[in-house]
Amino acid sequence: MNINENYQNLEESYLFSTVAKKVNEFIQKNPEKKVIRLGIGDVTRPLCKAVIEALHKAVDEMGVQATFRGYGPEQGYDFLREAVRGYYAKRNVQLELDEIFISDGAKSDLGNILDIFSKDNTVLVPDPVYPVYVDTNIMAGRKVIFADANGENAFLPLPDEKTKADIIYICSPNNPTGAAYNKEQLKKWVDYALSNKAVILFDAAYECFVSDEELPKSIYEIEGAKECAIEFCSLSKTAGFTGTRCGYTIVPKTLGKLNKFWLRRQTTKFNGVPYIIQRAAEAVFSENGQAEIKENINYYKENAKVISDTLDKCNIWHVGGKHSPYIWLKCPNNMTSWEFFDYLLEKIQVVGTPGSGFGKNGEGYFRLTSFGSKENTLEAMQRFEKLFR
Repeated sequence: MNINENYQNLEESYLFSTVAKKVNEFIQKNPEKKVIRLGIGDVTRPLCKAVIEALHKAVDEMGVQATFRGYGPEQGYDFLREAVRGYYAKRNVQLELDEIFISDGAKSDLGNILDIFSKDNTVLVPDPVYPVYVDTNIMAGRKVIFADANGENAFLPLPDEKTKADIIYICSPNNPTGAAYNKEQLKKWVDYALSNKAVILFDAAYECFVSDEELPKSIYEIEGAKECAIEFCSLSKTAGFTGTRCGYTIVPKTLGKLNKFWLRRQTTKFNGVPYIIQRAAEAVFSENGQAEIKENINYYKENAKVISDTLDKCNIWHVGGKHSPYIWLKCPNNMTSWEFFDYLLEKIQVVGTPGSGFGKNGEGYFRLTSFGSKENTLEAMQRFEKLFR
């Protein structure tokens, strides 16, 4: 028996596990202090009414012989794929039903999609970046190179023709920085992928936060993208499905064998998302569902504005928040990311995420999220303002 030695090349622990450990140790030593968590990107608003009603109805169906379901199609029930197709059609993106694959979330698919690619591919990811992009490729033993995202390019790197890559990860709006590409910028990435015969893995998990009609929510709004891009999306942030688990991946048939390979992979290694969850997801795309989830998204956007306004008052440089639930700030007083983490936890009991955990370019930066409750966000920013003004 031989183990996969590539796991030895991973960081010793996952970023958010380290954050949780440090916070728990602080709480054990200081049980009387209220810790406010603005670190991990988990939602706090409950599922909307339309989703709850669909869940209840689907559960009742499972208790009746005539409407009971067993194994479902691995690629998802047609009723949910039709709902997703209709959602894209509203943005003038036309999809075929068998290009849509329902899953238990974007994180799973972003890692699992690598099954259909050779280990010999070179992978290009921005730095800083969501750790899953890098870690899953290290696990597979692929070569990973980085696109330089920094303050000078507003953390939106563009392709360098001197750099050759086969698989390109793009997240827009971005995690962790909150920065969002415009159509012209994305077109440069599409053109680069086409000229290099590369594939773009486009993470659209935060598309629901984009309020500017000039900014693309899907890479398929860009000419040529269907010839070079796979898109991943999740209902985790869109509709609060972090604990309910449902997402979808788009693999255009114009990508040739990739569509068939992904179908084969899913039918072999995945038994599909539960029927009741897919009915709940279908409700997200209904007229009532869209109106109700918009209320929750606006709630988080208001929190983001509170955070951004406070940072402005404290003269702390930051980006994000406008089209994203994340605010990316420069640590004051030249502190490192983990020094700032410890400083906030010790002084005002506010938890964020050290930017260095997202890559070397994240050193000296820090991520806050707007997914907390309004009350906790206001209290955290009051503490913040008192500390830094």
